[in-house]
Amino acid sequence: MDWLERIATLRQWTRSGTRAPHKPLLVLYALGRFQEDPGSGLRYTAVEQDLQRLLTEYGPPHKTTPAYPFHHLVSDGVWEVRTDRGTGSPGSGVRDLRETGATGRLAPDLRAALRREPDLLGRIARLLLDLHFPPSLHSELCEAVGLELEPVAAAEQLAAVRRQRDPKMRDLVLTAYEYRCAFCGYDGRIGAVPVGLEAAHVRWWAFGGPDAVENGLCLCSLHHKLFDKGVLGVGDDHRILVSQRFVGHSPAAREHVIALAGRPLIGPQPGVRPVAAAHRDWHARQVFHGASRPAGGV
Repeated sequence: MDWLERIATLRQWTRSGTRAPHKPLLVLYALGRFQEDPGSGLRYTAVEQDLQRLLTEYGPPHKTTPAYPFHHLVSDGVWEVRTDRGTGSPGSGVRDLRETGATGRLAPDLRAALRREPDLLGRIARLLLDLHFPPSLHSELCEAVGLELEPVAAAEQLAAVRRQRDPKMRDLVLTAYEYRCAFCGYDGRIGAVPVGLEAAHVRWWAFGGPDAVENGLCLCSLHHKLFDKGVLGVGDDHRILVSQRFVGHSPAAREHVIALAGRPLIGPQPGVRPVAAAHRDWHARQVFHGASRPAGGV
């Protein structure tokens, strides 16, 4: 059985690039728990809050529940659920999962494969990360689910996914924005080498976002992370959006985040196509959290 192929084809609700990372997040969480204790099961009532936090932080902006993947992942052949009544999930209702003592774990054949092949766990985890999340979130997501992964060569990581990234994307985007963060203008260098500047995909590469300048922004490391977490966005008028859900009381938080609300993007340089409306719209619907603060950061 090819577990990587099965993991890569988890059945998810999809429509027009809609993000539905519920099942991938549950599998990543289960892999982290398996790495810690291969024999443990995940009782729904014991892990519900952990899974809800993962969905809130790394899932789509709209409200959702961990009961959905806990029940439906069974149909993909990588997960099993047992209750106080015996084998089988009681359904996707939160009350049913709680009251029946529903306990989930990776499927027996998958657990056996993970024991036989020590590197399989890391390969599955990296595949899920590459297919469903941008690289800026991989490390912190592993930490959030308790996964410790050994570093691998870049070529091996690329071989795990269905299409390869264009290595020229970074240079094209940074050049287009004249090596300045489009949000704050940061342009640090060591000698001639830029430091702390990254090419951010507006529509995530994992969700069909092209390696093209009109889908990219040159951002400093801080603002790239906040952009991918949905704290920051780009409006139809190419002005910066700051989520009302973001809270920061320090002068640094106000200066580097809240005060950005309503400011125009810096760049791109004349003659370069700005971020395409379709990609801005995808980010606003699938990543940006809630309403935007008014201009001036009030």
